[in-house]
Amino acid sequence: MTAIYLDNNASTPIDPSVAAAMRPYLEEAFGNPSSGHWASTPAKAALEKARGQVAALLDSEPDEIVFTSGGSEANNLAIKGTFFALKHKGEHIITTAVEHPAVLAPCRFLEQLGATVTYLPVDSTGRVEPEAVRRAITPRTILISVMHANNEVGTIQPIEEIGAVAREHGIRFHTDAAQSVGKIPTKVDALGVDLLTIAGHKLYAPKGIGALYVRRGVTLEPLIHGAGHELGRRAGTESALLAVGLGAACALATDLEPMTGIRRLRDHLWEALQHRFGERIVLNGHPEHRLPNTVSVSFVGVAGAEVLAKLDGVAASTGSACHAGRVELSPVLAAMGVPEEIGMGAVRFSLGRITNEAEIDAVVDQLRTHMLPAGSPGGS
Repeated sequence: MTAIYLDNNASTPIDPSVAAAMRPYLEEAFGNPSSGHWASTPAKAALEKARGQVAALLDSEPDEIVFTSGGSEANNLAIKGTFFALKHKGEHIITTAVEHPAVLAPCRFLEQLGATVTYLPVDSTGRVEPEAVRRAITPRTILISVMHANNEVGTIQPIEEIGAVAREHGIRFHTDAAQSVGKIPTKVDALGVDLLTIAGHKLYAPKGIGALYVRRGVTLEPLIHGAGHELGRRAGTESALLAVGLGAACALATDLEPMTGIRRLRDHLWEALQHRFGERIVLNGHPEHRLPNTVSVSFVGVAGAEVLAKLDGVAASTGSACHAGRVELSPVLAAMGVPEEIGMGAVRFSLGRITNEAEIDAVVDQLRTHMLPAGSPGGS
């Protein structure tokens, strides 16, 4: 069996250069970065170098970067931290129906504490209209949170336009960029965001490390209270080891040229699937405003889990989830209005830096062999 990994939106492998940067910190520079002696000095220096590398990727300042345990914590800090810091001004939050659970769950939690949340609908491609954001704003709105790119279908949201709406009304704007960082440009001023989430394991860094960009002047109530780490925004002794990994990955991600090749492979995969399956396959998400590595398709009349079960050695994801013994349509596809008979056949192939054309062709050949009966169109 040849192992083919096409689930990079779920998690990426640690890049060799990232692992090499981290390796010395497994045994050296073990001191607490906050201590003021010889053992802490190299750890502190490594931490701040990594902070600068993250900031450079976002074109921000190093003191605007807060290290977290990952994307979920960063999203929670952005949303809950804003609510608790600004609830004296209002309690209204605007988000979308296709956000990651790490955004939707905090919003639902805050509703129990008095927050009012507007979950904006999206169109059939998964995009939200900036004017819909504008119409949802009230005098009590304190936060807008819209993901940069969707993890399931890859649709890229009009963040720049939404950012302009937020600035016009003086409302704080957060974007979950866990899926977009390292794949498309994520300069914070160009996007017009006040808060931006990074998840390390989505861009070839280890799991357990992430970051939240916090624009200067933006106040947040910490989720974790304690000593004054991260300029008082996130208590807890920082891990120089993990920060170095994220920093090295962000330095690697400043070069987006590899995405050109990945985009070509993505298009090659979609074109090959169209050629093989014709009307039996449907693209999920926006045909143009889409991550360069993501192909979400639905095999009409077949469950996505059945498709994956027939693939030997291929790691990919379905667009549905199994709960209590029954398969349910993905909430993202449901919000896009995808019919159940189509959405239940959803499969997401997410390519990475190590994906090659031979692997793409092998996957298409497997699909043709296992899914098309002899004599059917494209099955010869």
